[in-house]
Amino acid sequence: MERGSSGLRRLFREVAKFGAVGGAGVLVNLGVFNLVRQVTDLQVVRASVIATVVAIIFNYVGFRYFTYRDRDKSRRTREMSLFLLFSAVGLVIENGVLYAATYGFGWDSPLQSNVFKFLGIGVATLFRFWSYRTWVFRALPARGPVAGSGPVTGGRAKQRVP
Repeated sequence: MERGSSGLRRLFREVAKFGAVGGAGVLVNLGVFNLVRQVTDLQVVRASVIATVVAIIFNYVGFRYFTYRDRDKSRRTREMSLFLLFSAVGLVIENGVLYAATYGFGWDSPLQSNVFKFLGIGVATLFRFWSYRTWVFRALPARGPVAGSGPVTGGRAKQRVP
């Protein structure tokens, strides 16, 4: 049972670290979104896309150097490409929710925009967590026994009887 509980603890720590970086990323995302809306005349979804891109950059640094710092670092180009691909899918999910609320239902007050932006972030986060941990920040392979050493039996080796 120890093996299962240690795996559960590792998953809990990973989720907590992902949540810490992601929570800070949400603050960056919403902060940039509202700042862009205040200082420019950009449409709501365009402002949201800019904010999402800034948050994606922030999150990559946090995930690579905090959440997944112990993961495989040997293929950074592949990692970055997959991160950008899955982040782009998350961007479409996140901003698709906002787009549907704004242009489909006419919910475009500042409060409504923030609520649906936040809802879109939540839905996209579920996808991102799964995709990042599965495809982008891959776990290092478990270390097995040294080559040439047989299994350890903990006792005397059995002798064969001819």
